[in-house]
Amino acid sequence: MLNANSLKSLVVFVYSWSFVQTAAWASYMTNSPTMIVMVGLPARGKTYMSKKLTRYLNWIGVPTKVFNLGVYRRDAVKSYKSYDFFRHDNKEAMKIRKQCALVALQDVKAYLNEEGGQIAVFDATNTTRERRELILNFSKDNAYKVFFVESVCDDPDVIAENILDVKVSSPDYPERNRESVMEDFLKRIECYKVTYQPLAPDEHDKQLSFIQVINVGRRFLVNRVQDYIQSKIVYYLMNIHVHSHSIYLCRHGESHHNVEGRIGGDSELTERGKQFAAALKGFVEEHHLSDLKVWTSQLRRTIQTAEELGVPYEQWKILNEIDAGVCEEMTYTMIEEKYPEEYDMRDQDKYNYRYPGGESYQDLVQRLEPVIMELERQGNVLVICHQAVMRCLLAYFLDKGADDLPYLKCPLHTVLKLTPVAYGCKVDMFDLKVEAVNTHRNRPLNKVRKDVRPAFTRRNSFTPLSSQDQIKRPRLYSVGNMPGNISSPYLYESAPPPCEGSSFQLLVSETLSFRS
Repeated sequence: MLNANSLKSLVVFVYSWSFVQTAAWASYMTNSPTMIVMVGLPARGKTYMSKKLTRYLNWIGVPTKVFNLGVYRRDAVKSYKSYDFFRHDNKEAMKIRKQCALVALQDVKAYLNEEGGQIAVFDATNTTRERRELILNFSKDNAYKVFFVESVCDDPDVIAENILDVKVSSPDYPERNRESVMEDFLKRIECYKVTYQPLAPDEHDKQLSFIQVINVGRRFLVNRVQDYIQSKIVYYLMNIHVHSHSIYLCRHGESHHNVEGRIGGDSELTERGKQFAAALKGFVEEHHLSDLKVWTSQLRRTIQTAEELGVPYEQWKILNEIDAGVCEEMTYTMIEEKYPEEYDMRDQDKYNYRYPGGESYQDLVQRLEPVIMELERQGNVLVICHQAVMRCLLAYFLDKGADDLPYLKCPLHTVLKLTPVAYGCKVDMFDLKVEAVNTHRNRPLNKVRKDVRPAFTRRNSFTPLSSQDQIKRPRLYSVGNMPGNISSPYLYESAPPPCEGSSFQLLVSETLSFRS
């Protein structure tokens, strides 16, 4: 049993830890900050992988940021003249490049230690052991894990395509023609080859954690994966590909529940919904999408929409609409009248709010992760889904954050064509000209009631560990067992009272309950 002195020590320790470790809230998927360090010669797709990986990690809820050394170099050297800057015997340039790396590493430290970041992607060539040792020592000093991602490519066609697709439009080459860019960049690559030391899994680097991506994913070599998040990184990198394809997203045709303003359920299409299904068939035929795969949920309204196409389709249960729990098949007016506190809590934080007995948007993101992996692997795909599902998928491809995701506009009877490009995604919208009810609800402005009780009035009302706001983290006490009198003098002899709702206050409450 804890006595007063041991409880006091525990309280002081927890208080200090809670408020000094400001980034501890960031993610439940990692137990310490991680640096992902890119390795490889220029034009090997490192920045492409960095940006995609960052987008994916942010989408699944791990705060991640790219630190591209080229940006730091261009800030330090305002005008790029030629490949001579990258010669290993250019002492002045080498000094500038190292200084840029040191500045970038300090920004990494600020992001991971002070800004709530959990993963930093260090996007540079990092082709020498000396540079990698510098990064390893920096990470060791700051207690970061390190995972290297090396892109190895000896296919001249892939390299040339990458140079023309990406480097021609680089800030290093304003107003230059394609031939001169290709010539200069190939010479830049030769400068790096002189000192390039690939990762050696059987010799010098056998203790490091890394993945080698060989010839844009034809082969992989994985070495000493340390933890869950590194295995997620490997899993993702092994699923992405670079060949050209398009993804078509649309909602089912208008349903009876749409017209009635009800959420969820499994209603059938209206006459206008059936007209959309016919129009969708015409759209597919008009665009000559003969190799198209079609995916639906297991709800009737998506299946009825796909049936009209007259082509094979696959049903995915994980594409079903967000589960509204006890609010299924209710209108928002009915929810506001029957569950006013739930209605207000959802307006406070729509992404993290979880319906009683149902799901949150964050739950939905986790559910849809296998769909994203398959979309990355496939050719052309048409996904016939639902409003919340389409928002989650769209947020991944457009790199939208949790705050914006629940308010993305996904109108009925409209097809979105997503085409991955070099460092992003091109979006084309096709309105199939069939009238439908508008189911979009705008972000509430100053609408949250002032008298609404705190979010912890119902267990699991918000997705656990999903928010920087401490009040939305899991509570140790049960419903109704609110913190009692924690103003005992001995609790604060060595530390001031914490902010209301802090993790310190909640742990003290649980400790007091345990002692009693």
